[in-house]
Amino acid sequence: MRELIRCNSAILMVLSRFDISLGFGDKTVADVCAENDVDAPTLLAVANLISGRDYSVSDISIDSLTGYLRRAHSYFLDFSLPAIRRKLLDSIDCSDADGLAFVVLRYFDDYVREVRAHMEYEDNTVFAYIDSLVSGDPKAAGFSISDFAEHHRPMESKLAELKDILIRYCPTRRRDMFNSVLFDIINCEQDLASHCAVEDTLLVPEVLELERQGLCRQSARRHGDDRQAAADAAAAPSVLSAREQQIVSLVARGLSNKEIADRLCISVHTATTHRRNIVAKLDIHSQAGLTIYAIANHLVDLSEVKTV
Repeated sequence: MRELIRCNSAILMVLSRFDISLGFGDKTVADVCAENDVDAPTLLAVANLISGRDYSVSDISIDSLTGYLRRAHSYFLDFSLPAIRRKLLDSIDCSDADGLAFVVLRYFDDYVREVRAHMEYEDNTVFAYIDSLVSGDPKAAGFSISDFAEHHRPMESKLAELKDILIRYCPTRRRDMFNSVLFDIINCEQDLASHCAVEDTLLVPEVLELERQGLCRQSARRHGDDRQAAADAAAAPSVLSAREQQIVSLVARGLSNKEIADRLCISVHTATTHRRNIVAKLDIHSQAGLTIYAIANHLVDLSEVKTV
């Protein structure tokens, strides 16, 4: 574990959000995770993602991941953003005649309200829905993780604007404190970007798979054949990986390779490679054929399909 931190100090924040304390000596990642009831593959996937390294979504624990995201929300709302505001008050000149300092503070306060609404929606609606999926009793009728993914937007852009405003226009009274708050804003901006990436590239595919499993269970119950459906599922491994299933669902919705790459935060080359592998596995070469496959395997609702 120490070697992981040595390679990237940002992992310290990851450990905190998995509720792991320091002082673990020379223990391995697996040992530290086991002692703290954290899923090790999930921690490594998050750590590798924010470090810009290859990561796997095949062994994600949804409980560990949502716990991480909830604690990240608490960090931003209860510590990071309030600390930035306190430093802003200490560093900018609130006696300036044109009142720019007060405009800056109002801009920041409005931004914090937006972030709070964004994260409270995720805590109270998205994560609650995921909890119900895990328990096998989804309570949010008409809601799916695709709704969240479609409207999920990064939250760091206004911080970048604020940073630019401060640098270009804002009078200061304490240069060291002013530089310190700029550094905190830059860190928070990067942290928020990583946070959104974890949700988009780790959380969403995992929940899509949970939804698919839930639809399969519902179908089996409707046909009164639960035992046979469970036996078939155990006997026949999935042809496509979770990522490939996600890409097929996006193809069925009419997205191009570039649009898929943008949605999943991957390169166009990677998206193209996934498409090629999907075609090879399924022996289905047309978009219409992939769309039919997605509908038949409950990867997409008919209402979401673009006519081809």
